[in-house]
Amino acid sequence: MNIAIICGEISGIVVIDIDDLNKLSELRKILPEIDQTTKVRTPGRGGLHYYFEINGTIPSPTKNLFDLGIELQSKGHYAVAPPSKYNNKSYEFEIPLNKILPYPERAIEIDREILQKKRTNYRGVKPPKGQNIRDIQKNYTPVKLQGLPAYHGKNKIPCIRQILERELIKGERDNSLYILYNLLLQQRNDREYSKEIVRKKNDTLKNPLTRNEVERIFNTSYNLGCSSIIKKLSYIECSNCKLKYKNGELKMSNPLVRHERKLLKMSNTDRGIATLIGTVYQREKVTPNKIANDTGMDYRTVSRSLKRLEEMGFYTP
Repeated sequence: MNIAIICGEISGIVVIDIDDLNKLSELRKILPEIDQTTKVRTPGRGGLHYYFEINGTIPSPTKNLFDLGIELQSKGHYAVAPPSKYNNKSYEFEIPLNKILPYPERAIEIDREILQKKRTNYRGVKPPKGQNIRDIQKNYTPVKLQGLPAYHGKNKIPCIRQILERELIKGERDNSLYILYNLLLQQRNDREYSKEIVRKKNDTLKNPLTRNEVERIFNTSYNLGCSSIIKKLSYIECSNCKLKYKNGELKMSNPLVRHERKLLKMSNTDRGIATLIGTVYQREKVTPNKIANDTGMDYRTVSRSLKRLEEMGFYTP
């Protein structure tokens, strides 16, 4: 069995992955520390992995570190580690793990500055219907650097961005692209344009789906809400989503705010389910069966509780 290190907070390690050694001289100018930190020679095309310890801020993963076309494996990514083998050749340490250096904070700032410059100076993009070039320049992110087109919904639906920016691995590709396609449709992107984005995202993957597997995604019915998306895609973080309750921010549209006085008169069971509706299931149509399956509660208990909440005007089936 081969082994790998999960990068990011869980291991405290990030890895710079270089396949094209011609880019090494440019990387050294920006990050001379690579000559002293842990180094692994990879089989296959004879690339290199440079290991760094996280030093405070966790750098975001990217396929275009310092605009050099070099990968940085960070949160949500992994690096195959020695003594794993590929085609009967081994991954080998050239500088041992105990020599690992901290990832410089200035490297994060340099990469951010390069990205910001590319955002503001970007030209020559034909915007999709309903957007203008000023919107694209303002909203583009590292997604653009992967060759992916602009899309509606960036600011409201951060899970779209998270799917696009992630190097999807086996086991999460199908669900991720399936959810991506349908979220794009929900954000008023037309069908053919949404398909183009999904196909281009698939083409960026190290292990892409086949053409038939991608086409199957476009013909599968969709009825997922936020809670189901989070359940299927464990890497999704909702902290910046303006459509969900987060960070203690409750709007008047939330049933917990509209009916706050009724909470005092509810039983513990009804109050618990009301809280789920106002937070976990906000903006979703829920059924007794869904809540029972997600929480492990008895179906009849949930059903009776939802009936009482409906009578109180808190819940609309």
